[in-house]
Amino acid sequence: MYLCYIDESGTPGLPGNTSHFILAGVSIPIWHWRTADAEISAVKTQFSLSSVELHTAWLLRKYLEQARIANFELLDHAERRRQVVQLRHAHLLQLQKIGGKAYRQAKKNYEKTNEYVHLTLAERTEFVRQVAKTVSAWGFARIFAECIDKLHFNPDRSARSVDEQAFEQVISRFETYLQKTDGNNAQRNYGLVVHDNNETVARKHTRLMRQFQAHGTQWTPLERTIETPLFVDSSLTSMVQVADLCAYALRRYVENNETELFELIYARADRKNEAVVGVRHFTKPSCTCEICRRHR
Repeated sequence: MYLCYIDESGTPGLPGNTSHFILAGVSIPIWHWRTADAEISAVKTQFSLSSVELHTAWLLRKYLEQARIANFELLDHAERRRQVVQLRHAHLLQLQKIGGKAYRQAKKNYEKTNEYVHLTLAERTEFVRQVAKTVSAWGFARIFAECIDKLHFNPDRSARSVDEQAFEQVISRFETYLQKTDGNNAQRNYGLVVHDNNETVARKHTRLMRQFQAHGTQWTPLERTIETPLFVDSSLTSMVQVADLCAYALRRYVENNETELFELIYARADRKNEAVVGVRHFTKPSCTCEICRRHR
């Protein structure tokens, strides 16, 4: 049995606030799950983030409050947190008098980043890099992803929306990989998809998976991928958090040519001979990025 943990980066809406939408899946055999989970937990413990959700985009933001605290990097974790929280509370009280969008956005930003404020940006960047480095060394893992450039996605020519196309592509590649894992063994290998929980996405992807189970995807019948996706709370599941990191790294590469995280996780993309078959960049034919070059 193989588990494929799925998460996304960017917005699927057209035009949305990102140029790309990424859906990424990280597949691991169940007999490696405990080891993989323990390795991610060890990295979290090293940075005082035990039992904290790894949300890459929020981790790698600049926290302006830290720059306002003298010698912030010389303080211990408890004092860093105390001073950041104090500044944030004062800011929220100030914004609360005005109300409106600025207050709501600041409150959301602070809630999403609260668990990370004891780390400097350099430390948070190193934490994410260490997780990516750990995943890069998992020879048993495979990454499947669809990176859609929404500027080149024509909804009039597609039977599916941006996120639906991405889901069908990832499921198709995971299914094809499962078929390859049998080798000469008589016993079949099967797979289950584990997805970050979102009520709207859950309904849509459950419906799509039922269609795929009954009729196959455009590229393959589903003979090994069982059930509809299992939707879980990402804050409780480290492997979905790893999928979040992979999706983020891919999006930052195709949008901004940021290579450090990309090169680490791309090492685990599914391959057939010299071609990378697990990850595709849906974009203009003339694109010369590493994904397009290796996919061809």
